[in-house]
Amino acid sequence: MSPVTFRSARDLPPMSRSADTMLWNRTGSWRFLRPRYQDKVAPCAEGCPAAEDIARVQILLGQGDFEAAWLRIREENPLPGVCGRVCHHPCEAACNRGEYDDPVSVNSLERFLADHAWKLGLTPPSPEPGVGGGRVAVVGAGPAGLAAAYFLRRLGHEVDLFDARAEPGGLLRYGIPEYRLPLDALAWEVGLILNDGVRFHGNRRLGADLTWDELSGYDAVFLAVGTWRPAPLGAEGEEHARDGLALLEAIRRGETPEVSGKVAVIGGGNTAMDVARSLLRLGAEPVVYYRRRLQDMPALPEEIHEAREEGIPFQTLLAPKRIEPLPQGGFRLVLTTMEILEEDEGGRPRVVPSGHPDVEVDVDAVVTAIGAGPSEGVPAEVAGGGGLVSEGLHLKRIAPEGEWADRPPVFVGGDLVNDRKAVVTAVASGKEAALVIDARLRGRDPASIWPSIRVGRQGGVSMNRYRGGDRAAQQDHVVRYDELNTIYFRFQERRERPRITLEERRTGFDEVKMRISASLALKESERCFHCGQCDQCDNCYLFCPDVSVLRDLRAGTREINYDYCKGCGVCVVECPRNAMVLEEEPR
Repeated sequence: MSPVTFRSARDLPPMSRSADTMLWNRTGSWRFLRPRYQDKVAPCAEGCPAAEDIARVQILLGQGDFEAAWLRIREENPLPGVCGRVCHHPCEAACNRGEYDDPVSVNSLERFLADHAWKLGLTPPSPEPGVGGGRVAVVGAGPAGLAAAYFLRRLGHEVDLFDARAEPGGLLRYGIPEYRLPLDALAWEVGLILNDGVRFHGNRRLGADLTWDELSGYDAVFLAVGTWRPAPLGAEGEEHARDGLALLEAIRRGETPEVSGKVAVIGGGNTAMDVARSLLRLGAEPVVYYRRRLQDMPALPEEIHEAREEGIPFQTLLAPKRIEPLPQGGFRLVLTTMEILEEDEGGRPRVVPSGHPDVEVDVDAVVTAIGAGPSEGVPAEVAGGGGLVSEGLHLKRIAPEGEWADRPPVFVGGDLVNDRKAVVTAVASGKEAALVIDARLRGRDPASIWPSIRVGRQGGVSMNRYRGGDRAAQQDHVVRYDELNTIYFRFQERRERPRITLEERRTGFDEVKMRISASLALKESERCFHCGQCDQCDNCYLFCPDVSVLRDLRAGTREINYDYCKGCGVCVVECPRNAMVLEEEPR
């Protein structure tokens, strides 16, 4: 055979390949190591309580398939538009990109996909007809109850959804202000859940309009009524204070509460921020008082930043001691000065009175937002925290003793049991309830399936895995930053959502954060490393010296022809996102 010559470097082939066919020489027999493709878990997916397949969502989004990306989210979370607005996005804290430049703006991309589907009026496929399903009562139509109802219907069960209020949504509808979560955005996603065949029954309060005898007719009950009863302030004269949640609910109902002048808002969580910012929009002059430091506040940092940006003052290390009505109207708020001691076992600073003189301020009103306890009608076993047994990460069950022995199993979730009172943890709780109820009604032991459906070692559970979807083949290994080949990535600025002007924010309830454009969404999705997921970058194909990587461009798949692969491992090393493994050749 005549030798092949090249006139210049320009004539060289773009990749390693033989100048003539080598199909006759099956060099795979030389191999003692075998590379193969293997999906792993991205840290963002493990960090998401709802176990969303975030890396795969970003791949689909980056390919411009917005509908498929949206449906991929809804496999694990039926409220992406809600979570894209109010979630505390722990996925971003876990994002490997944060060690390179800045985390991917997963939260804004999730909202973009939901708003895109909403704008186009997209409708997800209807649930498949269930075989052997049961009748389940879900009590409480907040995020936990809505998620449970959604997944139970997807699993083929009949679902009756009860709520004490006239409309579904719970805290989403009656406790989060319009400027954070517009009602029409919430109504669209709730409507998709109800359109699946969930039967909603409003104005049915547990213990009054809804009795336990009625619930005994179901095969299972999920209790997710939330925490609406205000926590005690522990200050003399606290009966003169107004409840922050009740104030927010009145505003959400379209009422305009009579409040003006200087208003003291007691608390440091998201509800306190919502109350203060709502009062500002009603024309009052709110001041936030918190017993710890600013950096210790449990509210989202962005909510604190936006409240301060809007001009709301914060006074820290002050705890309410006494509320005294004044003869001329208004109140004198007496506050104890506090100081920080060592951190407690949970890492939170412990505060004690400093011994310095009390601080006195005259205000027109005092509003409390320091947390809430179980709603009325909740069984004593739940309200007291006793008589419950763990069923999962965000789920408990009333022990079948005494009066519960002859009743259907009652599961408890949402804010009643979650340490972190957040929308996404409530969604996770509802999903766990649906999976446990489905397993029990079909004669399976939930404990036996839990390890196979958990995402990563610390993450939530996956409906896709439970139903035997493509995520079931995913290895549980969570890809960390030092396992990536970052030479193939470049620094890119994180895209933030635009916001309306400060003047618009201070004077109205229009949504503060705006949706990013499709072009910005595509650019932001490009920043995702797709940790542990093959995104068809073709590094393996280009670097293979044996030309043993076979591509199916139509199906978007890759496989290795082991007749020729010598097991050098170049493909594994050059994979940017650790979506391959190199193993010892089986004997």
